[in-house]
Amino acid sequence: MTTAAPWSLTTDAPLHSLNTFHVAARAPRLLRVRDVAALPEALAAVAPSPLLVLGSGSNVLLAADPEGTVLCFDNREITILEHRADHAVVRAGAGVVWHELVMWSLAEGLSGLENLALIPGTVGAAPIQNIGAYGAQVGEFIQSVEAWDTLHAQWVQLDQAACRFGYRDSLFKHEPDRYLITAVQLRLPLLHELRLDYAGIREELQVMGVELPVAADVANAVIAIRRRKLPDPDVLGNAGSFFKNPMLPREQAELLSRQHPALPVFPGDEEGNRKLSAAWMIQACGWKGRREGDAGVSPDHALVLVNHGNASGAELLAFARRISASVLETFGVPIEPEPRLVGARW
Repeated sequence: MTTAAPWSLTTDAPLHSLNTFHVAARAPRLLRVRDVAALPEALAAVAPSPLLVLGSGSNVLLAADPEGTVLCFDNREITILEHRADHAVVRAGAGVVWHELVMWSLAEGLSGLENLALIPGTVGAAPIQNIGAYGAQVGEFIQSVEAWDTLHAQWVQLDQAACRFGYRDSLFKHEPDRYLITAVQLRLPLLHELRLDYAGIREELQVMGVELPVAADVANAVIAIRRRKLPDPDVLGNAGSFFKNPMLPREQAELLSRQHPALPVFPGDEEGNRKLSAAWMIQACGWKGRREGDAGVSPDHALVLVNHGNASGAELLAFARRISASVLETFGVPIEPEPRLVGARW
């Protein structure tokens, strides 16, 4: 019986299957790491090449071919480190598919991640964006992040506070090339108060005939809603919500609300800022369902930029910029992309 190599290196590698926009980019080198203990050795083999980490590429727009080396983690182990009366600590490798972790946790009788079901991507990418949906964010449940610190060439374990989680934000977004996340530890409760008051979850549960929901029921409701609203990346290339909902000072948000009474405005942060619906503004500007060449906006969700077939990353980016400029001209509100842009700046 042979043991799989801890890492492998391929040259001139296609990235079509490693980004959910299915942009036909290529990498000069593709480094796949199965055993993270061998990561320093693998990095030494490609040094001093620039490095781009890709999970499933669900939060990336490859606006050009990346330079240097693309790194993918293939460690897909999930283990329970602690099991207490009211919670468990779960460790998941960076290469684990996020939705598979959610469903695994529910099968183990754990809760907390149900509102985050069906979010595309891998566990290693989850802390970077502080992925969130339907009233929950992963940062609430992360106990620590294990990573290789490229600046000091050492292993680190960053606790929740050190990760500096915010709305679609984290330490890792501000220092994007420093930490190579290899695993995440999550503190998941056995029971917690379910979050049902967001984007039609209660209504979906009612349609499902569920009167006393448990966490798994909430996950099934979220899955049903997401499948209706968001295109399957395997069918229509996309990276989910492309634009972040903008945050504005309360006074500015209230002024806009008076000018546009139908504009949805939500509570924002502890500083009193308000969050506006980017989807509403994009739709109001006439972009929902619009298509230019193979770049377009989903007819079902105005936040979702889609690749109808052979759009390049540069074409998708140019299309997104036109949408943003239109919203700025109409509402005076800048909107910014959620995905990381590779090969271009916003």
